Amino acid sequence: MTPLLFIGISVVGGLGASVRMLFDGAFKAWSPRSTPWSTLLINVSGSLILGLLTGLAGANLLPENWHLLLGTGFLGGYTTFSTASFETVKLIEERKWGSSLLSGFGTLVFATAAAGLGLWAGGLL
Repeated sequence: MTPLLFIGISVVGGLGASVRMLFDGAFKAWSPRSTPWSTLLINVSGSLILGLLTGLAGANLLPENWHLLLGTGFLGGYTTFSTASFETVKLIEERKWGSSLLSGFGTLVFATAAAGLGLWAGGLL
């Protein structure tokens, strides 16, 4: 990895985190419920796009440097496993069992399925 690529990944990762913050804030203002829908949607959409990028890179349709910039950088900053984990634990502490199950297992199942769908679609192109 070149120093320029490393700097690019760092900058684009910050951009991804900023987009996540804006999306999360806007969604929570629109839907202030206990279930962390915004985090779930962020992680599922990021997993889908990462799967697609990985499929495209695997088919040699996306250069590896772009795969690293967008996948590792932007989507690494955009998605957030730690927030999903924290929100799930908080829901368990609040005894919101349905929301905690959706947050924990829903993130795992839906994000994994979305990544698989994206990988499959990227391989078709």
